[in-house]
Amino acid sequence: TNRKKLASSETRLVQSLIGLMDSTSLKVQCQAALALRNLASDEKYQLEIVRSRGLPPLLRLLQSSFLPLILSSVACIRNISIHPLNESPIIDAGFLSPLIQLLAYEENEEIQCHAISTLRNLAASAERNKRAIVDAGAVERIRELVLSVPMSVQSEMTACVAVLALSDELKPRLLKLNICQVLLPLTNSSSVEVQGNSAAAIGNLSSKVQDYSPFVKVWEQPAGGLHGYLQRFLDSTDKTFQHIAIWTIVQFLEGRDSQLFTNIKSSNTIVSAINRLAEYGVTPDGEEPLDDDDDSDEGEIVALARKTLAMLQR
Repeated sequence: TNRKKLASSETRLVQSLIGLMDSTSLKVQCQAALALRNLASDEKYQLEIVRSRGLPPLLRLLQSSFLPLILSSVACIRNISIHPLNESPIIDAGFLSPLIQLLAYEENEEIQCHAISTLRNLAASAERNKRAIVDAGAVERIRELVLSVPMSVQSEMTACVAVLALSDELKPRLLKLNICQVLLPLTNSSSVEVQGNSAAAIGNLSSKVQDYSPFVKVWEQPAGGLHGYLQRFLDSTDKTFQHIAIWTIVQFLEGRDSQLFTNIKSSNTIVSAINRLAEYGVTPDGEEPLDDDDDSDEGEIVALARKTLAMLQR
């Protein structure tokens, strides 16, 4: 309500706050960036800050050595990056490299979270932006840091990788960078979010790639490898986890890699779990089996499990 009142009564508010980010007082600069961050909770202000040339002063504050300035500016740019129309302007303004550097800002977990969340937002829409983020070295930095950062940062990092892995063009590059080596241990994280994001990233990478050897390479290692991860998720009581695992196996089988096919088929634990999922729709008395066309989560899991068994029998 207050932001709506400000929008109608203070038409030059954004321009004034942007100007204050050039104040000689660090405190005033910081408060101006925080005020813009709060305004940028609204779509109108997200666009207005960019159109009013708010990005250059925010970039300058982001590269400061003063922690409060870094935090206020990265929190602001994170909110601004939510709007799809702001993704390319932020990238073109030169934010990628400073944001990637902030991923290693161990002194402040909140700064790390805002930085990676911004990168994830910037990757959301355009293929061009995903490519720019990978070209800037974001995946290497994530791979280097993700196993040692706080859990909240791990969640954002794995979510970012999952978004980047949606790009058919970039999948081979991510696999070549050995991103699965760090994703697999995180599928066994104590955080359900980190587990799910990591598995989703692996699933996205598994679809429609030419070379499946990076997956063969990690079948048993690290941390139990692809084998252990698939087995855990198939055995999970979480329907979403079951769905991710069985869908990923279908992608592997459709990829027609002979070694991966053999690995899956020769795993008694995986095949047993798939059989169990395929029989979900059968009631104890054998009546009213679940239809493969059932549009519920359980129905889709059953359909994918049965499809997997048919593919394994070819």
